[in-house]
Amino acid sequence: MPLTMNRDVFITCAVTGSGGTQDRSPHVPRSPEAIAKSAIDAAKAGAAVVHCHVRDPETGVPARDPALYREVTERIRDADVDVVLNLTAGMGGDLMFDGTEAMNRMSQQADMAGATERVRHIVECRPEICTLDCGTMNFAEADYVMVNTPGMLRDMAGRMTEAGVRIEIEAFDTGHLWFARQLVSEGIIPEPVLVQLCMGVPWGAPDDLNTYMAMVKNVPQGWHWSAFSLGRNQMPYVAASVLGGGNVRVGLEDNLFLDKGVLATNAQLVERAATIVENMGARIIGPDAVRERLHLQKRAPQ
Repeated sequence: MPLTMNRDVFITCAVTGSGGTQDRSPHVPRSPEAIAKSAIDAAKAGAAVVHCHVRDPETGVPARDPALYREVTERIRDADVDVVLNLTAGMGGDLMFDGTEAMNRMSQQADMAGATERVRHIVECRPEICTLDCGTMNFAEADYVMVNTPGMLRDMAGRMTEAGVRIEIEAFDTGHLWFARQLVSEGIIPEPVLVQLCMGVPWGAPDDLNTYMAMVKNVPQGWHWSAFSLGRNQMPYVAASVLGGGNVRVGLEDNLFLDKGVLATNAQLVERAATIVENMGARIIGPDAVRERLHLQKRAPQ
C-alpha cells in the first residue's frame, strides 16, 4: 500500500491521562479546574480536540467520578475558545491480583465496574467524542490487565452511540482493529469511524515502524485515524502519522518532556506538533472542520 500523506491534519491533545505521572511533573494537571485550563491552553495552541481523564484533586491519583468529569466538561464548554471534547471511557476495567498465587480473588487495588458505571459520565456529560479501548491487554505499569471483553465492548459501544457520542476506537494491537471492524460490521459502531493507533504502550504494539505500518494497513479504507507514541518518540510519530495519512496526538498523557531534561506543558507540545505538521507542508484544521469530517454535534449535558 503506497503512503498518501494527510494534507489536512487535526491535532488531539491528551491532557492528563491515567498513568502515575502526577508526581513526575508539576505541569500534569490534577484538579478539574487545572485539567480544563490545560485543555483550553492546548486548544489556543492549535489542538482541535482535547482528550480528558480526571484525577483526584488532592492526590492526583486517576479517578472516574462523574462529578469531576462534569466540572471539566462545563469549564471547557464555558471557555472563550472552541474545541472538540473527547472524554475517556477506559476506566473501570483494571484487573489486579496480589502476587501470582492468590489468583482466585482480585487485589484491593483493582478497579472493575459494569458497563452502566463505566459510561455513566459519557451519558451524563455527552461529549462529542469518547474512547473505547477495543481489547484486553497486559499493562506494564502496576502489573495489571486492562479488561474489555467482547460483551462489555458491545454493551459500552451501544450506550455511547445511544447517547449520541462519536466513538474513538483505541487500538493497542492489530487484534483490537480486527474486533473494531467486527463492531462496525454489526452496526454497533456507526460511520464515520474514528481510530486512535496507540503505539509503544507496554505490552501492546511496539512503536517500531514495521509494526506501525502493519497497524496502518489494518485500518480500513475510509476510516479516520490518528497515531501516537510515548516519551521521546512522541514527536517522531507526529511526522510518521501525517506521512502515513493520519492525524496526530500529543500531550502529557503520553510524554512529559519537550526536550531532554525540559518538562513540557500541553500547549508547548501542541505548538511543537503544529510546527512539524506545517513544516511537512500540511495544514492544521480546527474544531469546525473536525466536526464536519466526523459528523459531530455539540450537545448539552443531561
